[in-house]
Amino acid sequence: MKLSAGFLTAALALVPCLPVPVHGETFPSRPVTIVVPFPPGGTADLLPRIIADKLRERWGQTVVVENRPGAAGTTGSTWVANAAADGYVLLASPAGPLVINKLVQKAFSFEPLDLSPIAVVAAVPSVLTVRADFPAATVAEFIAYGKAHPRKLNYASQGPGSTSHLTGVMFANMTGIDMVHVPYKGSSPALADLMAGNVDLMFDNLGSSLAYHQAGRGASWRSRRGSGPRRCQTCRLCTSLD
Repeated sequence: MKLSAGFLTAALALVPCLPVPVHGETFPSRPVTIVVPFPPGGTADLLPRIIADKLRERWGQTVVVENRPGAAGTTGSTWVANAAADGYVLLASPAGPLVINKLVQKAFSFEPLDLSPIAVVAAVPSVLTVRADFPAATVAEFIAYGKAHPRKLNYASQGPGSTSHLTGVMFANMTGIDMVHVPYKGSSPALADLMAGNVDLMFDNLGSSLAYHQAGRGASWRSRRGSGPRRCQTCRLCTSLD
C-alpha cells in the first residue's frame, strides 16, 4: 500500500527550505493542516504525524494533523478537495480515496484529479492477520478450513472499497472461499475487534498489524509477499502466501 500526500495547488510547499510567495508572504505564514481520512492509530495516521513533526522543525510553523474518517477515506478527502486552494490544507492518504473509491462508491463527491500529488511517503507490505485462536496453523490449513465452512469466516476491512476489502475479495476469488465482509471506519477499530476475537481475519498493512503481534496480543499473521516489489526484512517473521 502506498501512502501519498497531496494538496490542491501549491505543490512546492513541501520542497525543503524553499520559500514560496503567497500573496506577498513567505509560505507558510500560518498553521498548516494535514488531513488524514482515517481514524487515529493506523499506519495511514502515524506516517503523516512523523512528517508533520519534521515540517514543524523545518518551517518553524505549526502543522496540525486532523483525522476525518468515514466512507473508506472519502469523507476526509472530500473535505480537503473543498478547502481553499492555498496550500494550507494537505491530504495524506493511501490509494483508496484517490484511486479506488471513485470506481466503487455511488455517492463519490469529489474529483481526485483536482488534487496535486506531492510525494509517495511509503510503501508498506500487506499481511493476512487472523485471530489468535484460529483453528489453522498454516495458510493451506486456513484455506481448507474456509472451503469446509462456507460463509462462516468473516473478515474485517478499513471500509467498503478499501484496499483491505478488495484484497479480501481477491483472496476469496483466488482460493474459492466464501467469506463475509465486515467493514469498519479504518484499521484501528477493525484490528481491535480482530484482537478481541470478534472477527476472524483481516488483510492490512504490516505497519498496523505488526505492532499488535509484537505487543504479545497473540494474533498469528502471514505476509502477502506479492504486495510489494521486495520482501522487507520484517517479513522474515512471516510465511508467504505465494
